[in-house]
Amino acid sequence: MRTRVTELFGIEYPIFAFSHCRDVVAAVSRAGGMGVLGALYFTPEELEVELDWIDRNVGGRPYGVDVVMPAAYEGAGLGDAGELLDRLRGMIPDGHRAFVEDLLAEHGVEPSGEGAGKALLGWTDATARPQVEVALRHPIALLANALGPPPADVVAQAHERGVKVAGLASNARHARKQVEVGVDIIVAQGTEAGGHTGDVATMVLIPEVVDAVGRDTLVLAAGGIGRGRQMAAGMALGADGVWTGSIWLTVDEADTPERTRAKLLAATSRDTVRSRSWTGKPARLLRTAWTDAWESENAPGTLPMPLQFMLISDALRRVHRSGDGELVTFPVGQIVGSMDRTRPVARVVYDLIEEYIEAVDRLKTITGA
Repeated sequence: MRTRVTELFGIEYPIFAFSHCRDVVAAVSRAGGMGVLGALYFTPEELEVELDWIDRNVGGRPYGVDVVMPAAYEGAGLGDAGELLDRLRGMIPDGHRAFVEDLLAEHGVEPSGEGAGKALLGWTDATARPQVEVALRHPIALLANALGPPPADVVAQAHERGVKVAGLASNARHARKQVEVGVDIIVAQGTEAGGHTGDVATMVLIPEVVDAVGRDTLVLAAGGIGRGRQMAAGMALGADGVWTGSIWLTVDEADTPERTRAKLLAATSRDTVRSRSWTGKPARLLRTAWTDAWESENAPGTLPMPLQFMLISDALRRVHRSGDGELVTFPVGQIVGSMDRTRPVARVVYDLIEEYIEAVDRLKTITGA
């Protein structure tokens, strides 16, 4: 396949694969696409280890790193990462802490004694910048920002090192803001996507974004894309390639916890919900007792980013350790209904391409081309 993004990065297929698992990232790049490592849950030291491993195992193929540098969040400007964490911890209401503990106790999850507000990780500008510094010390081809336009100085730093920058957008206005700060690639992500996502459907969003940013800016179609037919549709709507995420959660190489993997494989496309219960901003998650509890009449309401994740991070770890399956949730898109079996990464890539070709051939037959 030859599109502008395959020529730009020297890859065989215009398939970008977001994953927090380094094995998946390296395997996708080796299979001809581009793996993109989500840096959010790593400390700078941990990210250094992960990228060192990818450098050794990617076979000389290009890969990228995805960070979260939100344009707006609670506590912006309060100080450096250490000072910010202390101040934010004190902003979590006792009532929210009690709600989480009561919910876990109801499901038999043991208390940990660590307390809410321990983790912050990369949810802010202050904590994401060290991740960017680590990433730019490695031979990455792409730096992506998952929430809002990245700071202009970060875009400039990447460009100085020959690294292209991508930004996710959920509407045309956001896409134009990305272009204004110098982003090279817009990931037009429809509401079907897992994780942070807007409320405009992919079929509507892609042509709107393509028209809004003009032909000089590359666009990747995202949101519920996990089949070759969907890939063909995104390209027909004007995208230069596709950005995928959820489908890599159930591949052989993924480090997804087995209990979570089983729930994903059994889920249908109707078993997800946009919820603020993970980060404080709307994100599509697997619907479980966890998401239902935060929508109940007894819920205190979610906190703004990054306080919500600070509140629940320890609780999520305890849920996964507890063996309780009812509370287990995970960011995943509506494509989860097609994720009904486990396959190796390379097979997923090749299946995407084979079905894409079948879809294009079918259209040629219809039009008599």
